[in-house]
Amino acid sequence: MMHYNYIGGMGIGFFYQLLIFAIFFLVVWWLIKSNPSLGKKGASNPSEILKMRLAKGEISKKEYEELKKEIIK
Repeated sequence: MMHYNYIGGMGIGFFYQLLIFAIFFLVVWWLIKSNPSLGKKGASNPSEILKMRLAKGEISKKEYEELKKEIIK
């Protein structure tokens, strides 16, 4: 007669199922957390884009003012 090792009457398979689900959700959580642009809207108009570029340091204050004048025209 074979005797199986049961944990709480559910078997070890239940433990492995929980482990697989936990790993799956951790991977999904990590992917969402590692991509900050996921679920966020981008700038919708040129002046917002310009402000973002200035804040990131992509353009200087002088370039910002010149481009802002171009946008307003």
